[in-house]
Amino acid sequence: MNILITGARGQLGNELRRLLETGYAEIGAIPAAYEGAQVDYVDFDVLDISNAPAVEIWFDEHGPYDIVFNCAAATNVDGCEADEARAYHVNAAGAENLALAAASCGAKLVHVSTDYVFPGDVPESRTEDDPVCPVSAYGRTKWAGEVLAQAACDRVFIVRTAWLYGYVGKNFVKTMLRLVRESGKISVVADQMGNPTSANDLAYEMLKIALTDEYGTYHCTNNGTCSWFDFASAIVDGAGVPCEKEPLSSQEYKRRFPQSADRPQYSSLCNKRLEATLGDEMRPWQKALASYLNNLAERGGTE
Repeated sequence: MNILITGARGQLGNELRRLLETGYAEIGAIPAAYEGAQVDYVDFDVLDISNAPAVEIWFDEHGPYDIVFNCAAATNVDGCEADEARAYHVNAAGAENLALAAASCGAKLVHVSTDYVFPGDVPESRTEDDPVCPVSAYGRTKWAGEVLAQAACDRVFIVRTAWLYGYVGKNFVKTMLRLVRESGKISVVADQMGNPTSANDLAYEMLKIALTDEYGTYHCTNNGTCSWFDFASAIVDGAGVPCEKEPLSSQEYKRRFPQSADRPQYSSLCNKRLEATLGDEMRPWQKALASYLNNLAERGGTE
């Protein structure tokens, strides 16, 4: 099997590499079909997916591929709001470029998307069939990427996830641990709800999804819904770090950080299609977080 992973130095790309090199995720063994796979791990400095000619040249020189995992994205929500055109180049045009290249060589494309495609105005978990209406530049550009990828290639899996954290790179978990050790206090939004998701668990399910021919859109998050404040509290409590915890409303957060992009109020996802096709092995978010905190010092340290 010949595989391409873009965004390979990011949180999810690193976990895909860990699983493919060891054969195991925290959930369990990955499918035997990946044994002996030839994998190209690339990041922006090697392959800029927003550059269509560069993508074509790369596939001509290194393909054909059987599976392409697109983990490359502009994910800084506030940064996307400040420069939506740049975010579009990566999140939308980049996805289309990879989809066209995948189609040209008969590869499957697994494209990662986000809960932020939903407006978050309904206090219920969203399924894959629910209408989208993103409220931020990040959400809009990721939604555009979904549409363009599926129009360019018939063999596409869209995998929407949320509140992702991995062992390598920056994320909310590491930020909370750093802040509490620096100041002894965390101030976190308490009225935005979603699903914290382990990149290790997500990588495991993506590898399973990619072996099927059940193309289309999947939600893939750890199970259970909580607020950012709940998540932050579980992080510091799980790490055994005593601190002062201040819950904030979205309005108060916006007052303190006026340049911040709007976030969905309730963007919890339901893994409906995953359950119906492969079976949903994603762990409860609390269990996945406990594993992460246990392994963090050994696998990625803190930032």
